[in-house]
Amino acid sequence: MTTSPRPSAGFLEPNAYVDSDHPGVIAFAERHRSAHGEIATAVALYEAIRDGYRYNPWHVSLEASDYRASALLERTRERGGHCIDKALLLAACARALGIPSRLHFANVRNHIGTAKLEAQLGTNLLVFHGYTGLYLEGRWVAATPAFNKELCAHLGVPPLEFDGRSDSVLQTYSPQGDRFIEYVEDHGAFPDVPHAKMLAEWQKHYGHVAREGWPSAS
Repeated sequence: MTTSPRPSAGFLEPNAYVDSDHPGVIAFAERHRSAHGEIATAVALYEAIRDGYRYNPWHVSLEASDYRASALLERTRERGGHCIDKALLLAACARALGIPSRLHFANVRNHIGTAKLEAQLGTNLLVFHGYTGLYLEGRWVAATPAFNKELCAHLGVPPLEFDGRSDSVLQTYSPQGDRFIEYVEDHGAFPDVPHAKMLAEWQKHYGHVAREGWPSAS
């Protein structure tokens, strides 16, 4: 197994987006701390966030101030959050327990179950999909807690698992062999949300969204 250098302090410290010093984040993280070590803790946090809040792509803010890990804790399970919301909470909980974390962003093409969103965005390209990187056992491992198990059952794909040692990225194919998710462009990893870059990419791909706001489900 190839190891990576110990991350810089920026991947362990709180910031405006990854508010790992928030009392709610600390309490949530501590509730899922495992006596069996960092790997077990990371898996417990992943599963709690994946299934504790449903995936909801209809409430996406353009305001930097709305991107706080702790914000997800203030919502009901049904309101849930989108991929960046859930990645932020996982990153913050990890840092609260001393596990370095980062946010990774990519453009992905979703081929299943997005007809309504695609109609409003004008494309099935999901720009700046967010997931978490966790530094475990000397290396970075990807963790994607976006799709809750109920949604996966509805889409006919198994829930995306995470074992703390292998990258957990969205499934390429459904069990039936249909194309599910295609990773198109990697924007890289950051200690926080690169808000200006994200808005620029949304402007480029979804011009009307960047001007008028994200579409609602209604």
